Amino acid sequence: MPDGLSTSCVTRECLAAILDTSISGKRVARELSALIERRGKPGMIVSDNGTEFTSNAVLSWSEANKIEWHFIMPGKPMQNGFCESFNGCMRDELLNETLFFGLDHAREKVRSWVHDYNHRGPHSSLGYATPADYAAALTATGDRLRNPDQLR
Repeated sequence: MPDGLSTSCVTRECLAAILDTSISGKRVARELSALIERRGKPGMIVSDNGTEFTSNAVLSWSEANKIEWHFIMPGKPMQNGFCESFNGCMRDELLNETLFFGLDHAREKVRSWVHDYNHRGPHSSLGYATPADYAAALTATGDRLRNPDQLR
């Protein structure tokens, strides 16, 4: 499974899919900073307890950026159900179906799949809009991309 997946609870978009053999907390912090530059600062981040997320680098980054970070309970993946659903979709549609011939090939395939997921795949919970179209519609109407009520 690619490490460093980031999904939006509101738009169901895959915001980042960082593929590498391992990812440090410093790399997670750097990628999150780049993501904030592109999409804005989230009100909260929810993740599992992976070492890259519980590292001092990520905890310091979260505190410095004043972003609340919530960890799901160990063994309770449904506490982050949107992300788990996305991970299952990626596994079923890409990872279980593709033979990767190296890291560069895997990155290319993941990048292509993410583009298709965001721009070509309608999502039932979004009224059968694609995640990208749904996000664009929210932005065009002045609505916020992050809805705190959906996180409860």
